[in-house]
Amino acid sequence: MPPTRQPLSVAIITLNAASQLAACLDSVAFADEIVVVDSGSTDGTQALAEAKGARVLQQAWLGFGPQKQYAVDAARHDWVLCLDADERVSAELRRSIENALSAPSTAAYRFPRCNRFLGRYLKFGEGYPDWSLRLFDRRHARWSDDAVHEKVLADGPVAQLDGDLLHDSAESLASYLSKQNRYTTLAAEMAIAAGKRSSPGRIAFSPLVRFIKFYLIRQGFRDGLPGLIHIAIGCFNSFLKYAKMFERQKASSTPVKS
Repeated sequence: MPPTRQPLSVAIITLNAASQLAACLDSVAFADEIVVVDSGSTDGTQALAEAKGARVLQQAWLGFGPQKQYAVDAARHDWVLCLDADERVSAELRRSIENALSAPSTAAYRFPRCNRFLGRYLKFGEGYPDWSLRLFDRRHARWSDDAVHEKVLADGPVAQLDGDLLHDSAESLASYLSKQNRYTTLAAEMAIAAGKRSSPGRIAFSPLVRFIKFYLIRQGFRDGLPGLIHIAIGCFNSFLKYAKMFERQKASSTPVKS
């Protein structure tokens, strides 16, 4: 470990993540602190995190963006690396992080995230490089308040690091689809709240545009059948988002009977 690098806190939010968390914590053992913010696990997540040396805090669920920002605020150091329980820092990414913190050139860094889907790490299409801004100086960046599709907002330039963040979700396809259904509902609600509108054209053509972009232009076909299934679900998610927006528009315009 470079002796002069900036001290680093790792911030992780959890809920019933005992089956995945150990590998995540092991991959960031080089950090000066690990803080885990748990929202009510019942599977031993908290005890596992404490046994691995993490500082565990309890916080009822606030939504993805606010929950992650709560973990950032709870960290003891200004430089923070934010992870999910099913993510692991690769050896190459660890070296890049430590080198960057030895002489930071900016206050925020992003790196590629490699997603494992149906047993295969996706390297093309929608699944890669999936750039993720996760390492930052909290004095110059923070998580958005979005309940879903949250992102880090930096007040300056963002640099890139080499090495993959490995996203190794072990969930079943049924669980993945259930989560996507919840996400599209939240995305539709956020879009309506922001004044956006759905239309027959968006419902019909947004999935097609997405398929062309990710399966053909970005060569998702090179990821085989898992790549095709991943992109097909993404296209259907786009359809669902606009369909759910349309449903809410119709409901808000329907006169109430006396």
